Amino acid sequence: MRPRHLERTDIGYKVYLYVFYACAFIMISSLVYGVYVTTLEWMQNGTYVMGEAIHNTTIPFENFARVSTWIFFSTIIGWYCVSRIGWRRTAGDKIAGVKMVLLQLMLLGFSIITLYEVLYNFTVLNAQITAGIVDGMVPDIDRLSVAYPDPDRPWNLVFATKVFLAAFIISTHAFYLSIKPRKSLDNSEK
Repeated sequence: MRPRHLERTDIGYKVYLYVFYACAFIMISSLVYGVYVTTLEWMQNGTYVMGEAIHNTTIPFENFARVSTWIFFSTIIGWYCVSRIGWRRTAGDKIAGVKMVLLQLMLLGFSIITLYEVLYNFTVLNAQITAGIVDGMVPDIDRLSVAYPDPDRPWNLVFATKVFLAAFIISTHAFYLSIKPRKSLDNSEK
């Protein structure tokens, strides 16, 4: 039996679609919450640490999952669902020639940049943890930040590592999908 591609009439299609909707809800509600809390922090203090409010909030109860973990999870799962249900839009020769070459180069570039950012943020996070331990105190890992790229708007290191790791996984998967043999629409039409 030859493997089939996922069709709109398949039950799996609806499962992927509903899971994508759930992931989209998680991402949108996290974005709204993050913008709201960061705006409040900016108005009260005149500064903020990017991602700190999101990373230090747990949902649905204390000591469970942080909002940044929910974002990390939902972006990767949501991307996978989109790649499964949206294969017809890129199947066959719909994206070919120069457009495909430019898309592949862009995805490769994103993969390289996000890999660098993951390694950079993880290295700085480890260095700050080690520096804190050398001084005799274990630092609050969830509040460590780096004043990069803008000294006035530092990034929470754990949040930055999660965000760039998710971006690396998604862009690398998209690059992989762009270079593997294209699915044909000929045999999948019903």
